[in-house]
Amino acid sequence: MKPFSIGGIQMHVSASQRNIPLMKHKIEVMCSVYPWVQMIMLSELAPYGPLTHYAQEFPNADEQEFQELAKKHQIWLIPGSMFQKRDGKIYNTTTVINPQGEIVGRYDKMFPFYPYEVGVTGGNEFLIFDVPEVGRFGVSICYDMWFPETSRTLAVKGVEVILHPTLTGTIDRDIELSLVQATAATNQCYVFDINGLGDGGTGRSIVCGPDGRVLYQASTGPELIPIEVDMDRVKRSREEGLLRLGQPLKSFRDRSVKFDIYGEYAQYPYLDSLGGLVKPSRMKEIERVMQEKISDPGTDDTVV
Repeated sequence: MKPFSIGGIQMHVSASQRNIPLMKHKIEVMCSVYPWVQMIMLSELAPYGPLTHYAQEFPNADEQEFQELAKKHQIWLIPGSMFQKRDGKIYNTTTVINPQGEIVGRYDKMFPFYPYEVGVTGGNEFLIFDVPEVGRFGVSICYDMWFPETSRTLAVKGVEVILHPTLTGTIDRDIELSLVQATAATNQCYVFDINGLGDGGTGRSIVCGPDGRVLYQASTGPELIPIEVDMDRVKRSREEGLLRLGQPLKSFRDRSVKFDIYGEYAQYPYLDSLGGLVKPSRMKEIERVMQEKISDPGTDDTVV
């Protein structure tokens, strides 16, 4: 057994004030109550909430506070994410800090939640890091997981634990829970999906193991979620098969098919026919119904 302990913090997040004092308090409590925890992660945009108004350049004083806290408690720390100003653009950025208080990397969310996460630019580089004598970790943020290519890339590069801070306050949370479980199963790895509360989400954080089973699912209130994982379970699942059955990563490696949709010069005529990446509107629906009436005058006059 190769144990490693990760603590998720599900807490209330405000969009109208700085949440870092509460984050620091929760981290202090986690380290006091569960001193065996070796890594702590919080939800997406926990420090300031979901408004780009609070975007700032990196490095910054807030990041430095988290570095000092990680060093104080000798923990790995993923303090959610913050909006970052860089080169005239705004990114949704997660920082990974080691127990010496050093920044080992920053990850920009690849898939902003368009068309709702307005004004945010997607990143194009993965963040993978090794915890010495433990294993390989990778970062994914919220909507990234809806694109299986992101998680599969991490798995193919040897990632055994996907750290997935999220901010989900929408009615598709049930679907996301299924995605987390499916991601863990198809990539045979641990997935830590930590959601916020209030302006930071509807909670229900979830942790899944390399056999796709749910290790823990939180409720809708504040919670500390300390979970000890066994990294050997990832290796065994990937070598012997999920539940000693399917071996998806080996099958992906040994595939005979080439996916031409990923070619550098691939064309997407069907996807292009779907229209622009914009919010749905009532006016568009009315226009659609009226166009149908013009095409088929025999329909009634009801417009929903």
